[in-house]
Amino acid sequence: MVLFRLKRKFGDRSEWKRILDRTYVQTYMEAPEFKGHITLLHLKKVAAPLTVRYDDLHVCLADDGYFWLQHFPANEKYSVTTMFDDKGEIVQWYIDICYQIGFDQVPWLDDLYLDLIVFPSGKIIQKDRDELDEALSQGIINEVLYKQAWDEANCILNLIQIDNFHLLHHSARHKKMLEEKMLSI
Repeated sequence: MVLFRLKRKFGDRSEWKRILDRTYVQTYMEAPEFKGHITLLHLKKVAAPLTVRYDDLHVCLADDGYFWLQHFPANEKYSVTTMFDDKGEIVQWYIDICYQIGFDQVPWLDDLYLDLIVFPSGKIIQKDRDELDEALSQGIINEVLYKQAWDEANCILNLIQIDNFHLLHHSARHKKMLEEKMLSI
């Protein structure tokens, strides 16, 4: 049991007030390419678009009609959120490095601060290393969790660079599968 104060993120993003109208589905999948929970959130209507800046790049992550697909792989220390625009194009993959993944009616993760962002162009950004350092210095995490976060991020980064992080290749198909489930609701 962890005695640290890690931020817990839920797959349904129910706490996110920006979303005014939504549809949400989730499933558990056990297949050769993936084992774990997958969620799909359709942002039908948002209060305001969410645009972020990465260096000289401005990226809209949430707007009316966008979809967020999130993979919560079983027995792993990461989660992948694929953001799709209103035309169904992938905007980015956001990889949260986490302490653990769990399930309590909806899947969740305990965030370990460090993130990787992958763009369809192949560009990769490492994000929040300062937050990870600060969490260590403030005693929110210990050296073991700090090292775990870096080890996991470096492993995933290496897999992405050799095109061997296969989950990125399944996003569009898994989104389609969950959209069909969404239509049957």
